[in-house]
Amino acid sequence: MPAAVIALGVFAAVRLAGAVVLAGAAVWAGRSPVRVLGHSWDSVWYLAIARHGYGRTQMWPVTGLVQSDYAFFPLYPLLVRLTGGGEWGALFVSWTAAAVAAVGVYRVGELVAGRRVGVLLVALWSVVPHAVVLTLAYTEPLLVALAAWSLYALLRERWTVAALLASVAGLTRPTGIAVAAAVSVTALHALLTRRSRGPAVWAAGVLAPAGWLAYVAAVGVHRHDPAGYFDVQRQWGSRFDGGGYVLDQVWRVLSGGPVALATAVTAALLGAALLLAVLLVVRRPALPLPLLVYTAVLLVIGIGGAGYFESKPRFLLPAFPLLLPLAAVMARARPRSAVVVTAGLAGLSYAYGVYLLVIAKMPL
Repeated sequence: MPAAVIALGVFAAVRLAGAVVLAGAAVWAGRSPVRVLGHSWDSVWYLAIARHGYGRTQMWPVTGLVQSDYAFFPLYPLLVRLTGGGEWGALFVSWTAAAVAAVGVYRVGELVAGRRVGVLLVALWSVVPHAVVLTLAYTEPLLVALAAWSLYALLRERWTVAALLASVAGLTRPTGIAVAAAVSVTALHALLTRRSRGPAVWAAGVLAPAGWLAYVAAVGVHRHDPAGYFDVQRQWGSRFDGGGYVLDQVWRVLSGGPVALATAVTAALLGAALLLAVLLVVRRPALPLPLLVYTAVLLVIGIGGAGYFESKPRFLLPAFPLLLPLAAVMARARPRSAVVVTAGLAGLSYAYGVYLLVIAKMPL
């Protein structure tokens, strides 16, 4: 059996079981499973855009926040609209994208470190605490699908394919710029080191950020302000402060103050992400440049930005290369040990997903 099929089977089994657990918990709590999976938090905004287009603004007098739907990039709502614009259509898009993403993640892991590491990379990615997002009507599965296959094409020096996928990825969500950065920086490196000077390399470097820039520019035109998109984000409470907000929240956890479970888990996960990032840099053989750039940009955006703290692990969910060191360690262990570790992490992930969406009902 092809290893890619095995990786997809592992991913499907883990996430299907997670969806069943979450649906069961929703029924137990007297809630509709479809509503929990397809109509939670940001999913509400995506469904509204898919059904009615852009133009919705919500004001919160108590906090002063003015939330405009122009904060959300257009590709996912467009695909949902093509499926009918309902919750089931949104879930179909997300689940399909998640399956495509799993195969792409496997292909990247296989190319960098071999088949076994590729399979284990998918397994680990499917059981991280916020992997519940991969079964919700959210944009992360679509971003990872485009990112993984763009990075795979880039590693194979298929410049045009990598750039086209990066440009489309830029239409999924703000962090889609990380894919474009990987393509553009790698193209620049190839040109400077004279490894390749063909027109496809030049074109890839220029084309990769086109999708992201096009949407940011469109919002600017709509609001008659070149910085209009960034004003929208600031009105949502999101801004880049170099990590000051994150450090403040982490200090609250470390100082022993009263914090919610999700806040403590977020702080721990951010610490783990930074540790894994260090391991990516110092590991031998060195990780390919595209994966380093892609991961670094996601970390800078996720940790350097202020906003809702408990959403930070979701923002880092697309940073699957961070898991490569753990996958490599598990690949050297006995198969039974890898199965036990994956099963244990899956159980924790299921429990945390139920806590976030059913018990605490916290935004993701």
